[in-house]
Amino acid sequence: MTRKTIIIIGNGQLSRDLSSIVDAADFTMRFNEPKMSIGLSGTRTDLLMLATSSKPMQRRLGDRAFLQSPTFMAAKEVMLAYHPSIIRDYHPKPNMLSRLKGRRSDWTTRTIELVGSAGKEIRIMPPHFYLDGCAELGIPEPDMREVFPSTGYFGIRYILKTFPGETCDVKLCGFSWEGWKRHAWGDERRWVEDKVASGRISLLI
Repeated sequence: MTRKTIIIIGNGQLSRDLSSIVDAADFTMRFNEPKMSIGLSGTRTDLLMLATSSKPMQRRLGDRAFLQSPTFMAAKEVMLAYHPSIIRDYHPKPNMLSRLKGRRSDWTTRTIELVGSAGKEIRIMPPHFYLDGCAELGIPEPDMREVFPSTGYFGIRYILKTFPGETCDVKLCGFSWEGWKRHAWGDERRWVEDKVASGRISLLI
C-alpha cells in the first residue's frame, strides 16, 4: 500500500526549491504568514493555522495583502489554534497604552468575520487541544502564563494525531525553532527530534 505524503511547511527559510514536492503531496499545512518560503514551497495549502492572540494577527487583519496572498487564497481550510478561553486564561494582556492604540489580546471574532467573508471554512480548536499540547511538551500549569508553545508545534502535533503513521509519511521543512522568546523552542525541538528518531517524522531538506 502506498503511504500518503503529508508536508508541514514552517515559516523559516528553505535551502532549495521544494515547490514540485509540496504541490504533489497529498496534504499540506502552513502557518500564519509564511513569507520566507514564497517561491520555494509551491502553493498547495490544505490547512492554514492562524494564531489569533498576537500583535502580528492584528496587523494581518488590517492588511488586504494578507487576504490576497497566495497562501491564504490557496487555503482550503483555516484553523484557529487558540480557543478564546485559552487566550483569556493564559495569554499575555496588552498594557493600558497598547489598549488605547487599539491592541487586544483576542482577535478571534474579527478573524472569523474576515476569513469567513473570504469564503474559507474555519475551525476553532477546543481548549483541551492547547492544554493537552502543553502537557505533552512538559509545561506545568503554573508556567503556562509565561511559556507558550508555537503554532508550529501545535500544527505538527495535530497532524500526527490526525494522520496515522501506518498509512502516512509526515515530512517537515522550513522549521528553525527560533523566534519569539516566550516560545519553548528548546523543548519543541527535542520533541520533534524524538519523533524523527522514532521514524514518525522525517525532514524534507
